[in-house]
Amino acid sequence: MCVEPFKDCVRRLVSDDVSEEPVSCLISDAVSHFTQAVAESLKLPRIVLRTAKTRLEDPVVELPPLKVKDLPMINTLNIESFSQFVDELVSTTKASSGLIWNTFEDLEHSSLATLSQQFSVPIFPIGPIHKHNLAIPSRSSSLLAEDQTSIPWLNTQPPKSVVYVSFGSIVAISKQEFLEIAWGLAKSEQPFFLSRRGHIVKWAPQQEVLAHKSVGAFWTHNGWNSTLESVSEGVPTICMPCFSDQKVNARFVSQVWKAGLQLENGKLERGEIEKIIRKLMMREQEGDEIRVRVSELKEKADKCLKQGGSSYESLERLVSHIFSLETFTCHSQRPVRTVI
Repeated sequence: MCVEPFKDCVRRLVSDDVSEEPVSCLISDAVSHFTQAVAESLKLPRIVLRTAKTRLEDPVVELPPLKVKDLPMINTLNIESFSQFVDELVSTTKASSGLIWNTFEDLEHSSLATLSQQFSVPIFPIGPIHKHNLAIPSRSSSLLAEDQTSIPWLNTQPPKSVVYVSFGSIVAISKQEFLEIAWGLAKSEQPFFLSRRGHIVKWAPQQEVLAHKSVGAFWTHNGWNSTLESVSEGVPTICMPCFSDQKVNARFVSQVWKAGLQLENGKLERGEIEKIIRKLMMREQEGDEIRVRVSELKEKADKCLKQGGSSYESLERLVSHIFSLETFTCHSQRPVRTVI
């Protein structure tokens, strides 16, 4: 259904209009596998962008400490159709001109090494991608209007004292779950603010909030963007994954990187919530060890983006790779664009 309208759109962009900069390549999400056929029909190289964690396709036996319950589950009655979709996602990725990952070497070195062996196309781990926006302070990646009133409130709180709670834009929480969360936060006696529902706002400027000196923990659903943003700012996490790759991300945060604590299924009750918040925030030994480890990850994330760092070098390779693509042989004297 998307193929023809998308092809028409891209065809207009790549038309030989001398007043426009020519298009060098198409960058599209791996899930949009139909874009590979469009790119090939227009003789346009395609580079795949993956915005989820890198280890979802590996067998469980190769991914300690994952448990079967951590595997992403898709509720569908048409298994054959879903299997075909996954096959097309993988095959079109392998047929692309490259693969971009929103991660960095020091965080997922072994996963990236495995992927390099499995895919013949060049791989570019350039994350944390949101950090590349820092050169443009007014730029936000949020699709929703951000409520800035949380920042003045945070300015009044002691350092590392606030629990920031946000479960993203699509997670559904029942009334009973919400009451347990509210009571658990209240009983912990820690200042907090809750995004979407302390201080309550509809939608917070998350990157700015996580970078604030008053925030001492992030209670999250563990979507990959939120996970990477918390690691990048050195903020310990309380993990409450709901679906898809969130359970995998949470297991790695709590068991591999040991940068947070996980609320296991069935333990979303006020007593357990109070206990886990206090463990993380009240200077207990386990909480102190987590803060040290996540601070080390923050330093590595900062270092990888600087000149000579792994993500800096990967981004340089990506730019060089785009310039080396076949379409440049026809437009070597003109500026170029990349369609994303």
